[in-house]
Amino acid sequence: MKHLHSTIAIVLLLALIIVLIITLVNYLGNKPYNRKVALLGFISAHIQLLLGLILYFTSPLGLPAFSGENMKNSLSRLYFLEHPLMMLIGIILITIGYSKAKKATDPKKANQTILIFFGLGLLLIISRIPWSTWSLFA
Repeated sequence: MKHLHSTIAIVLLLALIIVLIITLVNYLGNKPYNRKVALLGFISAHIQLLLGLILYFTSPLGLPAFSGENMKNSLSRLYFLEHPLMMLIGIILITIGYSKAKKATDPKKANQTILIFFGLGLLLIISRIPWSTWSLFA
């Protein structure tokens, strides 16, 4: 399950980068908001969230590892607290951005909303990926 979660993370990162590039081109070129492109990042984020929640509640590194002793260990703290919390906040930002852009009537404003919220979500996600222990690099 961890390998699947790591593999889908690559898909999510690529999807968010593609969404941001296409949306930036649309924003700078005064082109209409492309909801299908934003939906790509939205769906990828929620699939990753679902896999992450399953892993969090079933893995010994997730919720079962929650203890005062593990708070002193930076790697344990990353897995059971920092990583899940930042990923959840990042996906919440992506969801808010997608919902706000969908309701926007001005295409420029919709593109700007996607750029801000998806960009912040991507930064939070990138900030707490355990790169050194990632199964794709190990």
